[in-house]
Amino acid sequence: MLKLKLATDPRWVNIAEKNIEEILTDHAFCEQKAASSAISIVVHYPSESDLVTKLLDVAQEELEHFQMVHDIIVKRGFVLGKERKDPYIHDLRKFFAGGGSKEQSLINKLLLSAMIEARSCERFKVLSEHIKDEELSKFYHELMISEAGHYTLFLGFARKYGEQYKIDVDAQWQKFLDYEATVIQSYGTKEHIHG
Repeated sequence: MLKLKLATDPRWVNIAEKNIEEILTDHAFCEQKAASSAISIVVHYPSESDLVTKLLDVAQEELEHFQMVHDIIVKRGFVLGKERKDPYIHDLRKFFAGGGSKEQSLINKLLLSAMIEARSCERFKVLSEHIKDEELSKFYHELMISEAGHYTLFLGFARKYGEQYKIDVDAQWQKFLDYEATVIQSYGTKEHIHG
């Protein structure tokens, strides 16, 4: 369903398990950034009522996920800590360098969000299947389902606006999938969701 070109090596979970506090903190900030990103699209495209309605729901859900992760952090005697940078997302953004129209910018934002959700979904699946911690296995399975829904929502809106603006979104998405496969090769060695 996700069509990602390069799967995460399940051994990445061994790295994550060595520092659960770090993976949880990184995950929490991924959820916070996802909520902020959805709100940012709403702010920049307020006239797209159907998009605004759906992304407000996404932002709320992502904040709920942030709270859920934070609750696990506190329950385990950890503290949230400082925000983590996400070099993976920084690298993904390079694909869209060069500007473009407001319409193209909207599609770029939607495709970027779709890709982040797809990779997060894939990582959550790997965690749910391979982590020894039963609570986290169940937790990541539930979040995997949610991320899959967000992925299809963002990609669906990108296709909708691509059709409206006469932009070949599917061709752009295929190129972006190829690009992401080259980017993700540099990751998978840290206890970060995209690391």
